[in-house]
Amino acid sequence: MPGFIPWLSLHFLVAAMGTWLARRYAIRRQLVDQPGERRSHSVATPRGGGIAIVGVLLLAAIVLGARVPAERELFAAFGIGLVMVAGVGWWDDHRPLPASWRLLVHLLAALVFALALYRQGAPTWQLLVAIVAILVLVNVWNFMDGIDGLAASQALLVAVAAAFFLQGPWSWLAAALFAACCGFLPFNFPRARIFLGDVGSGALGFALAVLLSLTPGLGEVTFWLFLLPPAAFLVDAGFTLATRILRGERWWTPHVTHVYQRAARRYGHKTVTSFYGLFSGVTLLLMWMLSNAGAGVGLVATVAWYAFALALWGWSRKGLS
Repeated sequence: MPGFIPWLSLHFLVAAMGTWLARRYAIRRQLVDQPGERRSHSVATPRGGGIAIVGVLLLAAIVLGARVPAERELFAAFGIGLVMVAGVGWWDDHRPLPASWRLLVHLLAALVFALALYRQGAPTWQLLVAIVAILVLVNVWNFMDGIDGLAASQALLVAVAAAFFLQGPWSWLAAALFAACCGFLPFNFPRARIFLGDVGSGALGFALAVLLSLTPGLGEVTFWLFLLPPAAFLVDAGFTLATRILRGERWWTPHVTHVYQRAARRYGHKTVTSFYGLFSGVTLLLMWMLSNAGAGVGLVATVAWYAFALALWGWSRKGLS
């Protein structure tokens, strides 16, 4: 394997150059998100910059699969699933598709990766974790990609956790994801000159779900602790979605009722993205502190953190209504 710094530098540069090219392409093709009642931005902004992150992840998967034959099938399944999820997102960025079609492709991508895990001898429950994680995180990252820098910065923090806690080539893939987010973010934060688009948000969710689905092999402690970094997104997306369903609203349509969206209208994108980053950054410290604890401690810590996140979500939602 190449040195760690060259590996990060390569994927950072590919992401940065790819994002710059994607912005030029989006402007030329007029792939632009216009401001509106159901959007959180006030300036027309190109979309689809996440295609650069997709390119980085595919490059990393090809290199790692070639260098580690024992993991080649899993990396191939990762690449196929990534292309499926990103492809339907890219299509949707150009010409909107029904939500049911996108969800079907997400399910097929999840089954492709789960089949590869099965062929590697993974237990049935780990296959289910992979399928559920992919379906959930792909859509959560899409739901939460609404203000400058939020989705990419949160993916960056989860990637940091994966890079440190996973082993072997998948740690290197997580590092490539981290570098890709670093290369993209200067175009997206503190002022967005291009958005991820569905191609990017879906790809981030898929990659993070795959990394999450590999943690059970490291033991219960790591699995539970790895659920800490995405807590902010899972709570805001999950409970906002549940609220919309209970109210009989068309939950699959665009809206601005997430806590992060309401907060951004009052405090601005930079403040909200920074706060979410601080909240998730604390979980990295917790993971490090509890990495040698027992499984019971890891589970209790995770439940307690989610309870705190839910309480904070409820308090913030009431205060911002």
